[in-house]
Parts: sequence; structure tokens; C-alpha cells
Amino acid sequence: MTKNNATIVEKVNTHIVNWLKNYATAARVNGFVIGISGGVDSALTSTLCAQTGLQVLCVEMPIHQHKDHVSRGREHITQLKNRFPNVSSVETDLTPVFESFKSQVPADFDDAKLQLTLANTRARLRMTTLYYHAGVHGLLVAGTGNKVEDFGVGFYTKYGDGGVDISPIADLMKSEVFELASFLAVPDSILKAQPSDGLFGDEKTDEQQLGASYDELEWAMLAAENNESPANYSDREKEVYAIYQRLNKANQHKMNPIPVCSVKNL
Repeated sequence: MTKNNATIVEKVNTHIVNWLKNYATAARVNGFVIGISGGVDSALTSTLCAQTGLQVLCVEMPIHQHKDHVSRGREHITQLKNRFPNVSSVETDLTPVFESFKSQVPADFDDAKLQLTLANTRARLRMTTLYYHAGVHGLLVAGTGNKVEDFGVGFYTKYGDGGVDISPIADLMKSEVFELASFLAVPDSILKAQPSDGLFGDEKTDEQQLGASYDELEWAMLAAENNESPANYSDREKEVYAIYQRLNKANQHKMNPIPVCSVKNL
């Protein structure tokens, strides 16, 4: 998409909405279920799904959630339900489930590894919850990952927020997500908030976790796709490019199909 080009943005919106509706109709399901985090990706995805006219269930799944994430998510759900009669919502408080799980597993490990593993556990509990709601209502789980996260740096949890049926915004860069979300009147509180996965119960931003902003990572992703040489980059550009390359290589196990050991030629 091109910045400030309303015609192109509207065309992308219409294309994704039609794609969603056609896919759901062919799959003979009733609509979509989306986990609402208070972030721009889930806000955009749910708004796109709502435009299909099919059933849309927005699910809040707090696990020691930061109050700002909760308030932004609820503001978005309220707005979406006021705009679209096909949207409903439900809250499934997973904090007791998470605490019960923690009480049943050993915890005497390196703290950094333990905290990351528990963060991923949160995402996997949420995936299980979304598929429960999808199953009982006959819905598809709509993914909320964008292009940089899903195919650039692999910034998602395998079998967590990466466990979905369809990915409507996975061909959009983060900047394009913001552009389309703004066009669709997603609340300003979400558009202005620093992106955060909310998996650590605080306001730790994605940029703090990744070491680079989404704008920087978009640049690095395009540079890598174009096989550009970093020889003439500034010091910061070289640093960002190295971050992108490291994350992209480390997370190939998320982006590539599961390896299958073939025995047919034995």
C-alpha cells in the first residue's frame, strides 16, 4: 500500500473482507473467533472479519494482564459491537488456569528461560481457548500476525498465537496494518499505543524485546529480500540488519513446514 492513498487502502480492505467471506463460506462455518489483546493487529483483524457480516466472536483472555491492555481491548470491543450487529464478545479469565499449571510443573530453572517459557505458555493457553470457542460455535480462528512477525523475524509463539486457521493480515507490513486500521477507525488509544505482545504482564514493548522498531525491521526485511549489501549502511542500519538476520535464522523452525522423516525410499 501507499501512504495516504485512500483508494489503495480501500481496495485492500475490500479484497481481504471478500477473501475472508469466501473462505468461510467454502468452509461452511458460521464466522470467526479472534483473541483481542488491546493491540492494533487484533483490532484490525476483528474489524476486517466484522465487515463480512458473518458471526464474529471477540474473546478476552486475561492472564495477569496489564490494565492498559485490558482497557484498550474493551474499548475496541465496545466500539466494534456498536458498529456491527454480528459481533459478540466473551471473557475467559485464564489467570487461575495459568497459576494452576505453574503449580504442577518444576520451576527451578534459569530465570530468563523460565520467564520466556511461561510467556509462551500463556499464548498456548489462549490458543486452546480460542479453539474451544471455535469448536462450540462453528467458527474459524483468525490469526492476527503481520508480515514482519510471521515471515520476517518469527515474533510469535509456535502453537500459540501462531496456531490459527487463517491469516488475513499476514501479507501486510506493520506500517500497513496501522494504515488500514486508521482507515477503519480503530480507536486512537490503540493506534497510539506502543506495540506489545502482553505476554509478560507488563508494558514491555515489542521494540524492547526485539531490539529494533517495526519500521527498522521492515527496512531490513526488504533489504534482505533484495539481497542488498550492508557495506554502505550506517552503524545503526548494520545493527538492525544483524538483528533481523539473527532472528530470521533462529526462527526458521516456525516459518518452515514441520520436518517429516521419509521412509519411502528405504
